[in-house]
Amino acid sequence: MRLSWNEIRVRAKSFADEWSDAAYEKGETQSFYNALFHVFGKSRRSVATYEEAVKKLDNRQGFIDLFWRGTLLVEQKSAGRDLIKARAQAFEYIDGLKDTDKPRYVLLSDFQNFDLINLSTREETSFKLAELHKHVEKFGFIIGVEKRSFKDQDPVNIKAAELVGKLHDEIEASGFTGHDLEVFLVRLVFCLFADDTGVFPAKDMFLEYLETRTSEDGTDMRGKLSGLFEILNTPETARNKNEDEDLLAFPYINGSLFEENTRIPPFTSGMRESLISASRFDWSPISPAIFGSLFQSVMNAKERRAKGAHYTTEKNIMKVIGPLFLDALKAEFAHAKTLTRGKNNALDKFIDKLASLTFFDPACGCGNFLIIAYREIRTLETEALKVRLGKVQLELDAKILSIVDVDQFYGIELEEFPARIAETAMWMMDHIMNNELSLAFGQNFARIPLEAAPHVHCGDALELDWAEVLNPKDCSYILGNPPFIGHQWRTKIQQGQMHKIWGRKGQVNRLDYVTCWFKLAIDYSQENKRIKTAFVATNSISQGEQASILWPKLFALGTHIFFAHRTFQWSSEARGKAAVHCVIVGLSYDHNDQNIIYEYADINGEPSIYVATQINGYLIDAPQVLIAARGKAPDGMPTMYKGSQPTDGARIRGDDGKYITRSNLILTQEDRELFLQEAPGAKKWLRQFIGGEELLSGKTRWCLWLKDVSPSEIRTCTPLKVRLDRVREGRLQSSTKSVRDYSKFPTLFTQDRQPNEKYLAIPRVSSERREYIPMTVLDAKIIAHEKLLIIPSAPDWLFSLLTSAMHMGWMRTITGRLKSDYSYSPTVYNSFPWPDMTDKAKAILTKTGQAILDARAEWPEASLADLYDPDAMPANLRKAHIANDKAVDKLYLADKKGSKKFDSERERVEHLFALYETLTAPMLAAATPKKRRGRTRKVKL
Repeated sequence: MRLSWNEIRVRAKSFADEWSDAAYEKGETQSFYNALFHVFGKSRRSVATYEEAVKKLDNRQGFIDLFWRGTLLVEQKSAGRDLIKARAQAFEYIDGLKDTDKPRYVLLSDFQNFDLINLSTREETSFKLAELHKHVEKFGFIIGVEKRSFKDQDPVNIKAAELVGKLHDEIEASGFTGHDLEVFLVRLVFCLFADDTGVFPAKDMFLEYLETRTSEDGTDMRGKLSGLFEILNTPETARNKNEDEDLLAFPYINGSLFEENTRIPPFTSGMRESLISASRFDWSPISPAIFGSLFQSVMNAKERRAKGAHYTTEKNIMKVIGPLFLDALKAEFAHAKTLTRGKNNALDKFIDKLASLTFFDPACGCGNFLIIAYREIRTLETEALKVRLGKVQLELDAKILSIVDVDQFYGIELEEFPARIAETAMWMMDHIMNNELSLAFGQNFARIPLEAAPHVHCGDALELDWAEVLNPKDCSYILGNPPFIGHQWRTKIQQGQMHKIWGRKGQVNRLDYVTCWFKLAIDYSQENKRIKTAFVATNSISQGEQASILWPKLFALGTHIFFAHRTFQWSSEARGKAAVHCVIVGLSYDHNDQNIIYEYADINGEPSIYVATQINGYLIDAPQVLIAARGKAPDGMPTMYKGSQPTDGARIRGDDGKYITRSNLILTQEDRELFLQEAPGAKKWLRQFIGGEELLSGKTRWCLWLKDVSPSEIRTCTPLKVRLDRVREGRLQSSTKSVRDYSKFPTLFTQDRQPNEKYLAIPRVSSERREYIPMTVLDAKIIAHEKLLIIPSAPDWLFSLLTSAMHMGWMRTITGRLKSDYSYSPTVYNSFPWPDMTDKAKAILTKTGQAILDARAEWPEASLADLYDPDAMPANLRKAHIANDKAVDKLYLADKKGSKKFDSERERVEHLFALYETLTAPMLAAATPKKRRGRTRKVKL
C-alpha cells in the first residue's frame, strides 16, 4: 500500500540522519539507494539494477550506477566530486540507450547533494541530503504518483475580457443596463472576434468601419452599429441594393445572435475610443470561453450566490473531460497510429466514433464545458485525418472530411442570455477549429452562414425532462459544473426541488443542491448504462454526513465512482472571482473501468494520480462502507459534546444599520484589565474562556461566570450591571425565541454545558497541514467555548487513543471540512471502531499519552499551534507520538492476521473500514424488517 506523504517525510528525515556521513561511491552506493527506495516503501530490487552495462556512442563500454528502465538513471559520485561531470556522463549514457529504455528522470548525487532532472518537463531540482524531506513529492514516480499538469486559461483571454469589461462599465455608468446591455456586449465581442479570425471576409473590417465611418464624438455610433447588426442578420439575397457598400461587404451570419430587436446605447467619444481600442486588440488567439468570463464579470456577487454560478477555467474543465472521455480517446488514437495492418480502417472507425458521440451539460451556463469538449474532439478529428490521408490530403475537400459538428452538443441553462452566449461561443469555437483544419489541409474551410447548431435549451434542469432535450439512448457523456448551494442559502423554490427529487425521508435535506444533478443524471442513465457522468461539486458531498446520505442512494442504482479529484481549490479568472473548494466525481455503470484518484498535497497545486482498486464515497481507495452520523457515544464510552455558548449580545446592529461590537460576558485580556480597574472585586467572577483558536494559539480570553453570584453583589457593581443590560438588549434583538427568552437571565450563558470535573478538549477546526489534531486536558475551572468538543472525566488512555495516527486517519477520511481544514465532529468519535481495551492496554496507553504531555511540557513557551506545525514539531514530541502510534496500532494488529505493523495511513484506514463493516453488519441485519418480532442486537462501536 502507498505511504502517505507525511509518513514518507518522516522516513526521509530519518534516512538523512542515518546517511549524513556517507561519502564513498564504491562502498556505499548500493546500500544508500536500497535505503532511499525504502523511504518510499518500494523495494529497489523489484525495479532497478546496479552497474547496468551500456555501450556509448563512441562504442566504449560504460556502467550506469543505478538504472530503472524507462524511469530513472542515477549517476553517483563520492562526496565532494563534480556533479557537472556526472551530468555529462549521465547524458552520454542516455544517448547510448534504446528509445524504449530512456529514462524520464536523471538523478545526480554525491550522497550529500542531489540534482533531480525531469526530462519530460526539463524541470531541475537541487537540494541537500538534509532537505530531502522537503522534496519527496519530486520522487513520486517511485511509487507511481506523478504531477500532472493541465493547460490553464491563456492570460490573453483575461486581457480581452478586461477590455470589454471596461467598455461595459462605461456604458453602464451612462444608465444603460440590463438585458439590452448584455446582448449588445455579446454582439460586439462576436464582431471583435470575427474581425481577426476570418469570419469576416477581410481582416479588420469591423475596426475600419468604426474608424472611418463613425464620427469622433461618437454621436452616430448607435445608428452605425444598428445598421451593421441588421446586415449581419440578413441573407445576401434579401439585402437592399441601395445599402452602404461597406455594410454589404459583411457576411450573413445566421443563428440568433443578431435576430432580437434590442436597444443600442448612445455613445460618447470616450466610449467610442474604448470600443476601437478593443477592436485593435488581436483577438485571433482568444478562446470562446471568454464569453463565460465576460458573463461572470457583469454579474454581482449576490447574483452568483443566488444562482450558484461559478465560472470554470479551461484548466479545470480539462480535469473533468480528461478522465471522463478524452484520455481514453487519445489512447485509442495512439494505438490506431501504431498498427501496421488495418491502420486506415481503424482510423476511419475512430473518426466515425468521434462524430457519433454526444455530450450533455445539464447546467451549462455560458457553455464552457461544451466549448472546450468540442475543441478537443475537433482537434482529435483533425489529427486523425492528417494521419489517415497522408500525402493525398491536398487533393481532398476538407469540408467533406470533417464530420464532427456542434450539433453533437446539448445543454440546459436556466436563463436565456447565457444560453445564447453558449450557442454563440460554440459557433466561435467551430470557426477556430475550421481554421485549424484549413491550415492542416491547405484550404479555406468556413461554415458561414451557420447551419448546424448546438442544442442549448433554456429552462430549469430540475424541472425539465432531460429526455426531451436528448434521448438517453443517444447520449454518450454527461458533464458540467452544476450550482453549489448549501441548505442555508436555498430559496423556497430550490428547497421544493430538493424534496421533489430526493423526497422527504431521511436526512436528504442536509444534501447540497448540486446533488440533485447527480441523482437526475443517474436516473436518466438507467435507460442507457453506457453513459458516463462527471460533475464538479462542492467537496462537502464526499465528507461527513453528506457522504453517508448521498452515496448509498446512488450506489444502490448500480453506478460506481471510476475517477475522482479529491479536494482542490479553483477560482474564476473573471472580475469578482469566487474561490471554491471542490471535488470532481466521475460515475459509470461499467465496473471494468480503471479507477483513478487525483490527490492534492497542496489544494492550490497539481494533483498526483494513482490507480485504485475501488473508490468509495469519501473518494479514497477503500471498501464501500459509508459512515452514518451517530449522535450517541458507543456503550461504555464517555459522551463527547460541544462546550458552552454565551450568546451575550456582543454584536448588534446599530440605528444606522451597521454592526456594533461590544464586550459583555466575554472579555479579551485588555477588556479584563479595564474592567478590573472599574470593579476590582470582580476578579473572582472571571474565568478563562477557551475555544478552538485559544487552545491552539495559547491566547487568553475571559468570561464572566456568574452562576453563583449573589443578587446584592450584582446590584452594587455598576460596571457589571452595564454589561448585563447590554446582554439583555442584545438577546432581545435575536431572531431566535429561545435566545430572546434568555434575556431574562443575563447572568447565564444561553447554553451551559460546563462540566464539574476535568475534561478532554478537542478543537472543532484544525489545519489540514497538521499530522495530529492538538488536544489536551483542561481543568473544570476553565470554561469551554462551543468551538471546543469536550469529554468530561475522560480516562487518560482515551487521550492516547484519540491523538493516535489510527484515529487521525479515521478523522481525515470521514470528517467534514471547513474549506480545507478538518472539522472534527462527535460523529468521528461516535463511529470510530474501538479496539478491545484490556487493563494492560489501558495502562500502556496511559503511559504513552503522558509521554506526549511531558514532551510538550519541555517547550513551555510554545503554543500547540507551534508544537504541531509539521515543519517545526520538536523531535521529542514527534518521537512520543510515534511511540504512542505503535502502541495503538498493536491493539488493532491483533485482529490483522499475519501483519506485524501498518505501513501507511491507507492500511490503517482500510483496516478500520473493514472493522467497521464487520461490527455494523449484525446491527444492519437486525434492522432489516422481519416477519416475526425480535430484539435488535446491540453492537459496540
